Amino acid sequence: MAIVDEMVCFSLYSASRATTRAYTELLATWQLTYTQYLVLVALWSEGKKPVREIGEMLQLDSGTLSPLLRRLEQKELIERQRDEDDSRVVNVSLTPTGKSLRKELAHIPAQIACGTGLPDLESAQALLATLHRITASMQKITSPEQ
Repeated sequence: MAIVDEMVCFSLYSASRATTRAYTELLATWQLTYTQYLVLVALWSEGKKPVREIGEMLQLDSGTLSPLLRRLEQKELIERQRDEDDSRVVNVSLTPTGKSLRKELAHIPAQIACGTGLPDLESAQALLATLHRITASMQKITSPEQ
């Protein structure tokens, strides 16, 4: 076993890359990237959202999010429109094609869950809680005191 295999940071990185690769393969038929899929999932569950909120939710900066949204719009899965009350705000919503894609991609979460090798829902929830704690703790290290 290599020394990096004993590092928590490398194990998290390795698991994340493997998961992203699995999503990439599962989404290839629809020519979607993992981050594009995350935007769709957010819109399926949350409905119309301002670009800024999507970026915050998915922890994506505008330099990453803007081209990603442009590609989803070119695929006619989303549309962007300026807010009627505040023209500085751009709202993102699903098109009918984007909404219908939800049914086509409904099998993906179960395939990913199966791929984790976790024995049951309780184990998955425990892992998720641990990952949320790690994320929050690491963000405290890198964020200035408030």
